Amino acid sequence: MGGALLAVDAVAGHEGETAFALLRPPGHHAGAAAGRGFCVFNNAAFAARRALDAHGARRVFILDWDVHHGNGTQEIFYPEPAVVFCSLHQEAWYPGTGALEDTGEGPGEGTTINIPLPAGIGDGGYRYLFEEVVLPLLRVVAPGLIVISAGFDAHHADPLGGMVMTAPGFGRLARLTREAAGSTPVVALLEGGYDLRALAASVAATLEGLTGIEAGFSLPEEAVGEAPFAVARTRARDVRRIVGQHWAL
Repeated sequence: MGGALLAVDAVAGHEGETAFALLRPPGHHAGAAAGRGFCVFNNAAFAARRALDAHGARRVFILDWDVHHGNGTQEIFYPEPAVVFCSLHQEAWYPGTGALEDTGEGPGEGTTINIPLPAGIGDGGYRYLFEEVVLPLLRVVAPGLIVISAGFDAHHADPLGGMVMTAPGFGRLARLTREAAGSTPVVALLEGGYDLRALAASVAATLEGLTGIEAGFSLPEEAVGEAPFAVARTRARDVRRIVGQHWAL
């Protein structure tokens, strides 16, 4: 938790445009009253609240690409109009939340965007969904801070997920986010990732993508097959239909 707050303070104090807090345990399953999964404190929620309350951010965008849905983050901010929560996660997977139709409630209606994905989606599908949904949404939301719940258990080698992302694929998602952010600061917080080699490579690639600085870490060549492209295209169309009711993508 403290690392998440320090990361927000650092970018708010113009010590840099990007910070990455390597935290354990992860946090996005923790709700307001109880921890869940491996999570005790919801680091992303603390980071968002810090930006809003201590640094005057008008709106915070939380991007969660962990393979599991960030049910705790959704729960905490479900009625909150100042926090936009966007989650890409494996559908019908722990903890069983994150339906496409869950979009927020009350003044927060439209600020929860869930992108549940069938197993087998990899670099190409994730990049397409970013280009078609996540990046246009990020631009129209125009937040004062972007918080990435950076879980790496969507990597093909991870034992707790069914996705087929690669380390360079995560690096591309980070670079696309950084480019879309423009001058908006980005704080990344480590969530899941349970294959140590895959985790190390993915974190290094993400750092390179966020900063443009080579990490000096030799990334493995990875070639894995993924679900047909039509799967990602269909899901992007479904999400755009729902999101388009609240945001002009």
